[in-house]
Amino acid sequence: MTFKKFISLVALLFFVSSCGIYKKVDARKVPTDGRERAKQNIDQGRGASIGNFRKAMKNRGGAQYEFSTSNPMWRASLDVLDFMPLSTIDYSGGMIISDWYQDQNDNKNSLKITLRFLSNEVTANSLKIIVHQKSCKNINNCTTSILQNSKINEELLVSIIKKAAILEKSQKQKK
Repeated sequence: MTFKKFISLVALLFFVSSCGIYKKVDARKVPTDGRERAKQNIDQGRGASIGNFRKAMKNRGGAQYEFSTSNPMWRASLDVLDFMPLSTIDYSGGMIISDWYQDQNDNKNSLKITLRFLSNEVTANSLKIIVHQKSCKNINNCTTSILQNSKINEELLVSIIKKAAILEKSQKQKK
């Protein structure tokens, strides 16, 4: 039994060492200081630095990030929907989803609004609005449907665009 363990150990060491995990290194060519080693690795293309990352992103035309407070479409949407409870707000994903909203006068119907931001420009094509309506005959009997081309969609879009245009104009005047 011990002979099998010995053979297994030798085989395991053979396989591990043949994978190239351990490389011989000349100590004269490797700096002892960690910062110098990191700089050498970056110079040889074996590492990354924030400076190189920034240069690479500029050369690639990388994404431009802006804060939600500076995006007039985002701010206008939140201002227009401030009367509704919101369940999901994801600036990086460009989405606002409300919770089901029920008017005090109508106990059988409720609405859920989803806003998808397609771009940061203040145009009607920059925003997709989806309105879901839930109609209930009783507590256990409800149906859900999407209201397409409804008056609610149009009113929301117009009010968000107007508000965003006002916010954008005031933002430009401040600059």
